[in-house]
Amino acid sequence: MTAAITRINPDELHPTPGYHHITVVEAGRTAFLAGQCPLDRSGSLVGPADLDAQIDQVVANALVALAAVNARPEHVVRSVVYVVSADRTDLSAAWAALTRSPLGPAFTTACTLLGVAQLGFPGQLVEVDLTAALPT
Repeated sequence: MTAAITRINPDELHPTPGYHHITVVEAGRTAFLAGQCPLDRSGSLVGPADLDAQIDQVVANALVALAAVNARPEHVVRSVVYVVSADRTDLSAAWAALTRSPLGPAFTTACTLLGVAQLGFPGQLVEVDLTAALPT
């Protein structure tokens, strides 16, 4: 059984490019994933200076983390995407790549996209923080 998840976009708020302003989860178990970084299993950075390669690794890592708690992208109820850039074109490109990826359903929920000055690892360009309502 899956927790009841309702996604809402009130008519009085601006339209979104795919996410929802509000996500409501009925009582149940919740998983808070650490920020998923573009690191391979050995801890090495994947794709230095290559946003697309880093997004692919972040997606792969997030899917593994979700599977570890028997969840899928559609169980995500909140996401925060961090991109090292002040350029809106880079932010839009990251958003488009993430929403087209196998993790895409995670970004139909409450979501925040941020351009930041730097992230935790040298050369890291992207990180995704996810919260999931776990199926019971």
